[in-house]
Amino acid sequence: MMKNITLGQYYPVDSWVHRLDPRMKIVLTIALIVGVFMVSSFVGYALVLAFVYLAARMAKIPFRMLVRGVKALRFILILTFLLNLFFNAGTTMLLEWGILKISLEGLDQAIHYSLRLVFLVMGTSLMTLTTSPIALSDGIERLLSPLKVIRFPAHELAMMMSIALRFIPTLMEEADKIMKAQMARGADFESGNIIARAKAMVPLLVPLFVSAFRRAGDLAMAMESRCYHGGENRTRLRVLKITRNDWIAAGVTAALIALIVLEGRFVPDLVTLVQGWLPAEQTASLFFTKGLKL
Repeated sequence: MMKNITLGQYYPVDSWVHRLDPRMKIVLTIALIVGVFMVSSFVGYALVLAFVYLAARMAKIPFRMLVRGVKALRFILILTFLLNLFFNAGTTMLLEWGILKISLEGLDQAIHYSLRLVFLVMGTSLMTLTTSPIALSDGIERLLSPLKVIRFPAHELAMMMSIALRFIPTLMEEADKIMKAQMARGADFESGNIIARAKAMVPLLVPLFVSAFRRAGDLAMAMESRCYHGGENRTRLRVLKITRNDWIAAGVTAALIALIVLEGRFVPDLVTLVQGWLPAEQTASLFFTKGLKL
Protein backbone atom coordinates (compact mmCIF):
# COMPACT_ATOMS: atom_id res chain seq x y z
CA MET A 1 0.00 0.00 0.00
CA MET A 2 2.85 2.40 0.80
CA LYS A 3 4.25 2.07 -2.71
CA ASN A 4 0.88 2.90 -4.27
CA ILE A 5 0.94 6.53 -3.15
CA THR A 6 1.95 8.65 -6.17
CA LEU A 7 1.23 12.12 -4.75
CA GLY A 8 4.57 13.93 -4.34
CA GLN A 9 6.55 11.60 -6.58
CA TYR A 10 8.35 12.86 -9.68
CA TYR A 11 8.49 10.77 -12.86
CA PRO A 12 11.61 11.96 -14.74
CA VAL A 13 11.03 11.66 -18.48
CA ASP A 14 11.23 14.13 -21.35
CA SER A 15 7.70 14.92 -22.50
CA TRP A 16 5.59 17.81 -23.72
CA VAL A 17 3.79 18.03 -20.37
CA HIS A 18 7.04 17.97 -18.39
CA ARG A 19 8.31 20.98 -20.36
CA LEU A 20 5.29 23.13 -19.54
CA ASP A 21 5.79 26.07 -17.23
CA PRO A 22 5.17 25.00 -13.60
CA ARG A 23 3.03 28.08 -12.99
CA MET A 24 0.74 27.11 -15.84
CA LYS A 25 0.54 23.52 -14.58
CA ILE A 26 -0.44 24.70 -11.11
CA VAL A 27 -3.14 27.02 -12.48
CA LEU A 28 -4.47 24.35 -14.87
CA THR A 29 -4.57 21.78 -12.07
CA ILE A 30 -6.62 24.16 -9.94
CA ALA A 31 -8.89 24.80 -12.94
CA LEU A 32 -9.30 21.05 -13.46
CA ILE A 33 -10.27 20.56 -9.81
CA VAL A 34 -12.81 23.39 -10.06
CA GLY A 35 -14.15 21.82 -13.25
CA VAL A 36 -14.51 18.43 -11.57
CA PHE A 37 -16.63 20.00 -8.83
CA MET A 38 -18.82 21.56 -11.52
CA VAL A 39 -19.63 18.20 -13.12
CA SER A 40 -23.25 17.17 -12.66
CA SER A 41 -23.57 14.03 -14.83
CA PHE A 42 -21.59 10.98 -15.87
CA VAL A 43 -20.95 12.58 -19.27
CA GLY A 44 -18.87 15.23 -17.53
CA TYR A 45 -16.88 12.61 -15.62
CA ALA A 46 -16.25 10.79 -18.90
CA LEU A 47 -14.86 14.03 -20.36
CA VAL A 48 -12.58 14.54 -17.35
CA LEU A 49 -11.41 10.92 -17.51
CA ALA A 50 -10.59 11.29 -21.22
CA PHE A 51 -8.70 14.52 -20.50
CA VAL A 52 -6.63 12.96 -17.69
CA TYR A 53 -5.92 9.85 -19.76
CA LEU A 54 -4.72 11.86 -22.77
CA ALA A 55 -2.61 14.10 -20.52
CA ALA A 56 -0.98 11.03 -18.96
CA ARG A 57 -0.26 9.59 -22.41
CA MET A 58 1.30 12.85 -23.56
CA ALA A 59 3.35 12.98 -20.36
CA LYS A 60 4.60 9.40 -21.06
CA ILE A 61 3.30 8.35 -17.65
CA PRO A 62 1.61 4.94 -17.36
CA PHE A 63 -2.05 5.49 -16.55
CA ARG A 64 -1.86 2.63 -14.06
CA MET A 65 0.36 4.85 -11.88
CA LEU A 66 -2.54 7.28 -11.47
CA VAL A 67 -4.92 4.40 -10.78
CA ARG A 68 -2.47 3.02 -8.24
CA GLY A 69 -2.49 6.35 -6.42
CA VAL A 70 -6.28 6.19 -6.17
CA LYS A 71 -6.11 2.58 -4.98
CA ALA A 72 -4.03 3.66 -2.00
CA LEU A 73 -6.97 5.81 -0.84
CA ARG A 74 -9.62 3.13 -1.18
CA PHE A 75 -10.49 3.25 2.53
CA ILE A 76 -11.18 7.01 2.34
CA LEU A 77 -13.18 6.48 -0.85
CA ILE A 78 -15.31 3.75 0.72
CA LEU A 79 -15.87 5.85 3.85
CA THR A 80 -16.84 8.89 1.77
CA PHE A 81 -19.27 6.83 -0.29
CA LEU A 82 -20.94 5.22 2.74
CA LEU A 83 -21.29 8.46 4.71
CA ASN A 84 -22.97 10.22 1.80
CA LEU A 85 -25.09 7.17 1.01
CA PHE A 86 -26.58 6.58 4.46
CA PHE A 87 -26.61 10.06 5.99
CA ASN A 88 -28.11 12.13 3.21
CA ALA A 89 -31.83 12.82 3.52
CA GLY A 90 -33.70 12.45 0.26
CA THR A 91 -37.25 12.18 -0.97
CA THR A 92 -36.91 9.22 -3.36
CA MET A 93 -36.32 6.31 -0.99
CA LEU A 94 -34.64 3.18 -2.32
CA LEU A 95 -34.17 1.20 0.88
CA GLU A 96 -35.11 1.48 4.56
CA TRP A 97 -33.43 -0.71 7.16
CA GLY A 98 -34.01 0.53 10.70
CA ILE A 99 -32.32 3.89 11.09
CA LEU A 100 -30.42 3.41 7.84
CA LYS A 101 -32.13 4.93 4.83
CA ILE A 102 -30.85 4.95 1.28
CA SER A 103 -32.34 7.52 -1.03
CA LEU A 104 -31.77 8.20 -4.70
CA GLU A 105 -30.40 11.63 -3.83
CA GLY A 106 -27.99 10.07 -1.33
CA LEU A 107 -26.79 7.54 -3.90
CA ASP A 108 -26.29 10.32 -6.44
CA GLN A 109 -24.32 12.44 -3.96
CA ALA A 110 -22.21 9.46 -2.84
CA ILE A 111 -21.22 8.71 -6.44
CA HIS A 112 -20.44 12.38 -7.14
CA TYR A 113 -18.24 12.90 -4.08
CA SER A 114 -16.36 9.64 -4.62
CA LEU A 115 -15.66 10.40 -8.28
CA ARG A 116 -14.62 13.95 -7.41
CA LEU A 117 -12.12 12.61 -4.89
CA VAL A 118 -10.77 10.16 -7.48
CA PHE A 119 -10.19 12.86 -10.10
CA LEU A 120 -8.80 15.26 -7.51
CA VAL A 121 -6.11 12.71 -6.62
CA MET A 122 -5.46 11.91 -10.29
CA GLY A 123 -5.11 15.57 -11.25
CA THR A 124 -2.76 16.52 -8.42
CA SER A 125 -0.73 13.33 -8.91
CA LEU A 126 -0.35 14.15 -12.61
CA MET A 127 1.00 17.58 -11.70
CA THR A 128 3.55 16.30 -9.17
CA LEU A 129 4.63 13.42 -11.45
CA THR A 130 5.47 15.89 -14.22
CA THR A 131 6.96 18.70 -12.11
CA SER A 132 10.20 18.49 -10.17
CA PRO A 133 10.18 19.79 -6.56
CA ILE A 134 12.45 22.71 -7.49
CA ALA A 135 10.24 23.75 -10.42
CA LEU A 136 7.14 23.36 -8.27
CA SER A 137 8.64 25.57 -5.57
CA ASP A 138 9.61 28.22 -8.13
CA GLY A 139 6.16 28.13 -9.68
CA ILE A 140 4.35 28.55 -6.35
CA GLU A 141 6.68 31.38 -5.36
CA ARG A 142 6.18 33.24 -8.63
CA LEU A 143 2.40 32.88 -8.39
CA LEU A 144 2.44 34.24 -4.84
CA SER A 145 5.02 36.97 -5.55
CA PRO A 146 2.39 39.77 -5.91
CA LEU A 147 1.51 39.20 -2.25
CA LYS A 148 5.00 40.32 -1.23
CA VAL A 149 3.63 43.86 -1.30
CA ILE A 150 1.79 43.08 1.94
CA ARG A 151 4.90 41.27 3.30
CA PHE A 152 3.47 37.82 2.63
CA PRO A 153 6.24 35.16 2.95
CA ALA A 154 5.76 33.75 -0.55
CA HIS A 155 9.15 32.08 -0.82
CA GLU A 156 9.00 30.48 2.61
CA LEU A 157 5.49 29.14 1.98
CA ALA A 158 6.51 27.77 -1.43
CA MET A 159 9.55 26.10 0.08
CA MET A 160 7.50 24.48 2.86
CA MET A 161 4.91 23.18 0.40
CA SER A 162 7.51 21.73 -1.98
CA ILE A 163 9.43 20.09 0.89
CA ALA A 164 6.20 18.63 2.27
CA LEU A 165 5.27 17.18 -1.14
CA ARG A 166 8.78 15.86 -1.63
CA PHE A 167 8.80 14.12 1.75
CA ILE A 168 5.51 12.27 1.20
CA PRO A 169 7.05 9.43 -0.88
CA THR A 170 10.17 9.46 1.29
CA LEU A 171 8.18 8.93 4.48
CA MET A 172 6.02 6.28 2.80
CA GLU A 173 9.15 4.40 1.77
CA GLU A 174 10.53 4.71 5.30
CA ALA A 175 7.23 3.44 6.75
CA ASP A 176 7.31 0.48 4.37
CA LYS A 177 10.84 -0.42 5.48
CA ILE A 178 9.90 -0.18 9.17
CA MET A 179 6.79 -2.29 8.59
CA LYS A 180 8.77 -5.01 6.82
CA ALA A 181 11.39 -4.99 9.60
CA GLN A 182 8.72 -5.40 12.28
CA MET A 183 6.92 -8.10 10.28
CA ALA A 184 10.22 -10.01 10.13
CA ARG A 185 10.26 -9.87 13.93
CA GLY A 186 6.75 -11.30 14.20
CA ALA A 187 4.53 -8.22 14.04
CA ASP A 188 1.13 -8.74 12.41
CA PHE A 189 -0.46 -5.80 10.56
CA GLU A 190 -3.01 -7.66 8.43
CA SER A 191 -5.10 -9.91 10.67
CA GLY A 192 -7.97 -8.84 12.91
CA ASN A 193 -10.63 -6.17 12.56
CA ILE A 194 -10.10 -2.50 11.84
CA ILE A 195 -9.52 -1.61 15.51
CA ALA A 196 -6.94 -4.38 15.90
CA ARG A 197 -5.12 -3.24 12.78
CA ALA A 198 -5.13 0.37 14.02
CA LYS A 199 -3.59 -0.73 17.34
CA ALA A 200 -0.98 -2.76 15.46
CA MET A 201 0.07 0.40 13.60
CA VAL A 202 0.96 2.25 16.82
CA PRO A 203 4.46 0.68 17.15
CA LEU A 204 5.06 1.79 13.56
CA LEU A 205 4.41 5.46 14.29
CA VAL A 206 7.14 5.96 16.91
CA PRO A 207 10.16 5.06 14.72
CA LEU A 208 8.51 6.82 11.76
CA PHE A 209 8.22 10.08 13.70
CA VAL A 210 11.80 9.72 14.96
CA SER A 211 12.99 9.23 11.39
CA ALA A 212 10.96 12.21 10.16
CA PHE A 213 12.40 14.53 12.82
CA ARG A 214 15.90 13.26 12.07
CA ARG A 215 15.46 13.96 8.35
CA ALA A 216 14.05 17.41 9.10
CA GLY A 217 17.07 18.19 11.31
CA ASP A 218 19.49 16.99 8.66
CA LEU A 219 17.75 19.10 6.02
CA ALA A 220 17.83 22.21 8.23
CA MET A 221 21.53 21.69 8.98
CA ALA A 222 22.30 21.24 5.27
CA MET A 223 20.42 24.44 4.38
CA GLU A 224 22.21 26.42 7.11
CA SER A 225 25.64 25.09 6.09
CA ARG A 226 24.95 26.41 2.56
CA CYS A 227 24.03 29.85 3.99
CA TYR A 228 20.41 29.60 2.96
CA HIS A 229 18.54 32.76 3.98
CA GLY A 230 15.26 32.75 2.08
CA GLY A 231 14.30 34.18 -1.27
CA GLU A 232 15.96 37.58 -0.96
CA ASN A 233 18.38 38.31 -3.83
CA ARG A 234 18.21 34.72 -5.05
CA THR A 235 18.99 33.90 -8.67
CA ARG A 236 17.62 30.91 -10.56
CA LEU A 237 19.29 28.53 -12.94
CA ARG A 238 16.14 28.29 -15.06
CA VAL A 239 14.09 31.40 -15.70
CA LEU A 240 10.39 30.61 -15.99
CA LYS A 241 8.78 31.70 -19.25
CA ILE A 242 5.31 31.11 -20.67
CA THR A 243 5.55 29.57 -24.15
CA ARG A 244 3.14 28.75 -26.94
CA ASN A 245 2.72 25.21 -25.62
CA ASP A 246 1.53 26.61 -22.30
CA TRP A 247 -1.18 28.61 -24.02
CA ILE A 248 -2.21 25.52 -26.02
CA ALA A 249 -2.57 23.57 -22.78
CA ALA A 250 -4.57 26.45 -21.29
CA GLY A 251 -6.86 26.48 -24.33
CA VAL A 252 -7.50 22.73 -24.11
CA THR A 253 -8.30 23.02 -20.40
CA ALA A 254 -10.60 25.98 -21.06
CA ALA A 255 -12.39 23.90 -23.72
CA LEU A 256 -12.86 21.13 -21.16
CA ILE A 257 -14.34 23.58 -18.64
CA ALA A 258 -16.68 24.93 -21.33
CA LEU A 259 -17.86 21.40 -22.19
CA ILE A 260 -18.46 20.70 -18.49
CA VAL A 261 -20.56 23.87 -18.21
CA LEU A 262 -22.55 22.90 -21.30
CA GLU A 263 -23.19 19.34 -20.10
CA GLY A 264 -24.36 20.74 -16.77
CA ARG A 265 -26.99 22.81 -18.59
CA PHE A 266 -28.17 20.29 -21.17
CA VAL A 267 -27.44 16.81 -19.75
CA PRO A 268 -29.71 15.72 -16.85
CA ASP A 269 -28.22 14.22 -13.71
CA LEU A 270 -28.97 10.78 -12.25
CA VAL A 271 -31.88 11.90 -10.06
CA THR A 272 -33.60 13.74 -12.89
CA LEU A 273 -33.16 10.78 -15.24
CA VAL A 274 -34.58 8.22 -12.81
CA GLN A 275 -37.48 10.41 -11.76
CA GLY A 276 -38.24 11.03 -15.42
CA TRP A 277 -38.43 7.30 -16.10
CA LEU A 278 -40.81 6.63 -13.20
CA PRO A 279 -44.54 7.26 -13.29
CA ALA A 280 -45.77 10.30 -11.40
CA GLU A 281 -47.24 8.20 -8.58
CA GLN A 282 -43.88 6.45 -7.99
CA THR A 283 -41.57 9.46 -7.87
CA ALA A 284 -41.60 9.34 -4.07
CA SER A 285 -40.08 5.84 -4.09
CA LEU A 286 -38.25 3.69 -6.60
CA PHE A 287 -39.60 0.32 -5.50
CA PHE A 288 -42.78 0.99 -3.51
CA THR A 289 -44.57 4.07 -2.40
CA LYS A 290 -42.91 3.95 1.03
CA GLY A 291 -39.66 2.32 -0.05
CA LEU A 292 -38.36 -1.18 0.28
CA LYS A 293 -38.26 -2.07 3.98
CA LEU A 294 -36.21 -4.89 5.47
